[in-house]
Amino acid sequence: MLVTGKQVLDQANQGGYAVGAFNVNNMEILQAVIAAAEQEKAPVIVQTSEGAIKYAGIKYLSSMVHLAAKEASVPVVLHLDHGTTYETIMQCIANGWTSVMIDGSHFALEENIAATKEIVKVAHACGVSVEAELGRLSGVEDQIAVSEKDALYTDPDEAVRFVKETGVDSLAIAIGTAHGKYKGEPKLDFDRLSEIKKLLDMPIVLHGSSGVPEDSIRKAVSLGVNKINIDTDVRQAFTDGIKAVFEKDPGQFDPRKICGPARDAMKAVVVGKIQMFGSANKA
Repeated sequence: MLVTGKQVLDQANQGGYAVGAFNVNNMEILQAVIAAAEQEKAPVIVQTSEGAIKYAGIKYLSSMVHLAAKEASVPVVLHLDHGTTYETIMQCIANGWTSVMIDGSHFALEENIAATKEIVKVAHACGVSVEAELGRLSGVEDQIAVSEKDALYTDPDEAVRFVKETGVDSLAIAIGTAHGKYKGEPKLDFDRLSEIKKLLDMPIVLHGSSGVPEDSIRKAVSLGVNKINIDTDVRQAFTDGIKAVFEKDPGQFDPRKICGPARDAMKAVVVGKIQMFGSANKA
């Protein structure tokens, strides 16, 4: 069934676990994510970036996820990841997204608050949840690029003011993760996370989680992270699955025999993440 982000994340906040948010770009990725969630009896967030919308088309993505959610035995959220323009966010709301992210992290605090308030006002009136971001992650995610020197950790006091003035349902914070592949092992600021969680007592989101060591993820969840974004690890599984097909059969040309194994590989990765996040059997 299709639900809002607030529904699953408020439950995760109360239950002390995190819900996996997986970026999808095509049918095979979506099927892998839903199959994994059903196997693990876990709520799941299906994320679409602006790049995914441009690639697959907003109506195609909406129709696919709505069908998948209708037939799924677990709660499914359709979420816009890193919405950077008012127009894109409004289009997603109009086309059936149940959760949207307004990414104003590149703005100064005052401007971020103003932009987020406007989105919250419209989205909440439509029954749609809102995630916002405070602080900046280094790395690249579709059109978003931030250098390491410009990445700023989230200030706890600013987080309190931001949530109070905007009314967002969940907050993505910067504590040392990055988008894309890591050059070394990321060092997360758990003290900062703990302080922010204590001050806000609301769903906290961790972006850039692909490649973060399992013990760090588990500790982040224990300290209050309730939504964890995964994209790169699933993409890597997709690519590795296709490579394995051609290594075994270089002459293969049937898309079903190429994408099928890739879908299985992605499902295995998603299953592992769900178990790591503690959301199995929480549907």
